[in-house]
Amino acid sequence: MTTADNPDEDAPGWDGFTAPDLALFEQLAHDAVVNLPQPWRDAATRVALRITDFPPDEVLEAMGLEDPYELTGLYEGTPLTEKSVMDQPQHPDVVWLFRRPILEEWIDRGDVGLGDLVSHVVVHELAHHFGWSDDDIAAIDPWWE
Repeated sequence: MTTADNPDEDAPGWDGFTAPDLALFEQLAHDAVVNLPQPWRDAATRVALRITDFPPDEVLEAMGLEDPYELTGLYEGTPLTEKSVMDQPQHPDVVWLFRRPILEEWIDRGDVGLGDLVSHVVVHELAHHFGWSDDDIAAIDPWWE
């Protein structure tokens, strides 16, 4: 008898699975940074990574977004191309990842690994920090092409 024949029976092998949590997203984001080519890898390790389920309401308002699922990541800081050695840091540069919108995109796509998608979002947000051109991004993240 199969599970389809007996709907009360749990599907074998799926009992231990849970939705990817914030800790897994943090690990995937750190893996994305570690896998960057030099010279960006070392500099990217100085950008804080923060993972939360959704962007804060004030961020959505500031960006003119009504749907929190529209934003998978955000760079918060001053791009290196705009910094001066004379500037006093006000706060650390941060790449924010929003777990639930990323999961939703991952589900909708259905054709990409979660690690690849998280890496893509991290690279896109780091591009704001480094001031990368589209060509720079494509050299690091083939998904960009």
